[in-house]
Amino acid sequence: MTATARIASDHPVATLINVFTVPAERQQELIDLLAHATETTMKHQPGFLCANFHASHDGERVINYAQWESEAHYRAMLANPEARVHMDQAATIATDVQPRLFHVASHHPRP
Repeated sequence: MTATARIASDHPVATLINVFTVPAERQQELIDLLAHATETTMKHQPGFLCANFHASHDGERVINYAQWESEAHYRAMLANPEARVHMDQAATIATDVQPRLFHVASHHPRP
C-alpha cells in the first residue's frame, strides 16, 4: 500500500500542525525558508507525505500543516542534523514556534 496525504479519521498518519508567530514584514521570508527546506530536505526524509504552509492575513502567523506516515518517522526527521539546520533557521525568524502532533479525530467531507 502506498501512503498518500489526505485528511480522514481512518487514515492513521502523524499530522504536524506548527504555528509560527512572526513579524509581519518577515512572514514571506519564513514561508520561503520553509518551502525551500521542504523541497531540499524534508520531502526526501523517510515517511514524509506532505507539507502545506498557510499565511495569516494579518502577516503575523504561518501555519505548517504536514503529514508523516507515523510519529516514528516524524521523530526520526527531528533527529536528522540536516533537517535541524532548517528548523533552527526558522526559529531565528519566528518569535514563537508551537509544533504539535495530532491525529484526525473527526472528518466531515461534503456529501
